[in-house]
Amino acid sequence: MTLDKEAILEMCNKISKNTLMETLSIEYIDCGEDFLTAKMPVTAQVHQPMGFLHGGASVALAESVGSAASHFFIDNDKFTVKGLEISANHLKSKRDGFVFATARIKHKGKTTHLWEIRIEDEEGKLISLCKLTNIVLSK
Repeated sequence: MTLDKEAILEMCNKISKNTLMETLSIEYIDCGEDFLTAKMPVTAQVHQPMGFLHGGASVALAESVGSAASHFFIDNDKFTVKGLEISANHLKSKRDGFVFATARIKHKGKTTHLWEIRIEDEEGKLISLCKLTNIVLSK
């Protein structure tokens, strides 16, 4: 894969307009040969009633990053990617600031991709650890 980092990040951010990613203020900020990173602000918009980051917002961030990253490895004219299964372990709470989700490929098959997504705070402390399985389907 020839990596044009700026073009990939611009494309990921552009296709997020008018979607859940825009609603949650998710911004793609870095990528490499085997990873994609996005950040999300932790504000009242993504809190649960107790004032902490909602686990569902973390899962939405994880699935967004892992699904977008699968597009690196497919012919987007012929195939599409859908989330098949996601799991999350929420390990630390967060009230404010930012969280950063980095998806790294663990299995790149013809029909399935397995991603590990680490959601960390600004200090690199692990907030949530997620696993996402995507299915690759013909259009």
